[in-house]
Amino acid sequence: MSIRLRLTLWYSGILAATILVFGVALYTFLSYKMRTDLRNELVIQAQEVNREIRGFGFLYSLPDLREFKSSGIYMQSISIQGQVKRSSNLNSNLPYSEENINLALQGKGSYQMIQIGQFKLLMYYSPLVLEGSLVGVLQVATQVDDVEQFLNNLKLILIFVGLVAIFLAASAGWFLSRKALKPIENVITAANTIEKSADLDKRIDYNGPKDEIGRLTDTINGMLSRIQIMYSELDDAYRAQRRFVSDASHELRTPLTTIRGNVDFLEKMWKALPAIEGRRPDGDLPARPAGEESVELSLEAMHDIASEAERMSRLVNDMLSLARADAGFSMNRETVELKPLLDEVVRRAQFLPRSAEWVIGDLEPLEGAAVSGNKDYLQQLMFILIENAFKYTDEGKVELDALRMGGQVGLRISDTGIGMDKDEIPHIFERFYRADPSRGKKAGTGLGLSIAKWIIDQHGGSIEVKTRKEEGTTFVVWLPLLGSLPSTE
Repeated sequence: MSIRLRLTLWYSGILAATILVFGVALYTFLSYKMRTDLRNELVIQAQEVNREIRGFGFLYSLPDLREFKSSGIYMQSISIQGQVKRSSNLNSNLPYSEENINLALQGKGSYQMIQIGQFKLLMYYSPLVLEGSLVGVLQVATQVDDVEQFLNNLKLILIFVGLVAIFLAASAGWFLSRKALKPIENVITAANTIEKSADLDKRIDYNGPKDEIGRLTDTINGMLSRIQIMYSELDDAYRAQRRFVSDASHELRTPLTTIRGNVDFLEKMWKALPAIEGRRPDGDLPARPAGEESVELSLEAMHDIASEAERMSRLVNDMLSLARADAGFSMNRETVELKPLLDEVVRRAQFLPRSAEWVIGDLEPLEGAAVSGNKDYLQQLMFILIENAFKYTDEGKVELDALRMGGQVGLRISDTGIGMDKDEIPHIFERFYRADPSRGKKAGTGLGLSIAKWIIDQHGGSIEVKTRKEEGTTFVVWLPLLGSLPSTE
């Protein structure tokens, strides 16, 4: 059952109940009022007769009721012995009930509804009293056909008017509910269109007032916007995941190919050796291969295998770090003093492979500076940036210094290396990003800056990059000093 039909039925049902209660109340009130008026009129006539018979001086004589002629009122007197004595406006005597006569003789008035031919009469029995003595019973009657006819007509009118009103109200309610629910139908149609087309850019057009329908439309449009954003983010995540898997596969394939090639080479070389000169006492393996050249080739191949295995190990470790970051890993944080941390980084950095000069600038701003963070990860962050600078600086220098501004401290690593184009900067923190062809010639996994960005985000910091092609690059890591950022432990 549709909402439109339910609203119409509810509205019509409430209206029908209201009309029914009103009609019954009106009919009951008018019926009671008119019948009460008739009874009161009969009582008044009976009292008037009783007042007039006091003027007669003859005991036990009854008045001539023809003197009390009244339109629509009929009277008849009955003696104590039960004999009809006098009547008015009647061609024949009125019937009477012994029970009502007895009640009147006991001084109690009573009513009786009688049918005479086609006429219906309401009769009142009243005791007749003359000078304090009961001399008879007075019957006062009047026709009620007009009243009954009026009440019957009123009943028919109320029923007819009620049915017509309910029908008109139901028709109007059906039309108005359709008009009121039209915006909802538009919302349903638009939603179905969006569902079928899978176009999340579409929105539901609504130009009406900000009522319930307007708020519903705004809510749905807002929900569509959020779904579109989430869908775009999810799609970007899927694309990044596919690219990550593709790049990781490529990075892993190269060392694996090298390892397999060297293993095949060693196998062929050892199989091609001349007869073994001697064996060890256990008789298992040769004491040494024949020829110094074979030894050198074997050592070179094993060195390549070890180098590629180390490269794979670094790649797997980096991928593990990023996987932990994607899983929502939150590092343990404590108060870290930056000056001792940077002194340790400076000491260890001088032993890194490099061809550029390692220059230590002004680290005085780090005196007394402390952050809420993880010491190991902060060291890893600095080594990633320093190794990156050494890797892409064949000559010149790599410099480390510190800045302090407000509630933040900056760790600056600048080099005079190959630099980058400015349009590459938004992508350098993407995983496996290698836009510059010359960068592809350098060893590395392409994951270092992605890990660095994650560490910075975990510490509530930010990173600033300045670069120019063939002139060098500067990274500035800004970290909030202790007390500037609420603890997330």
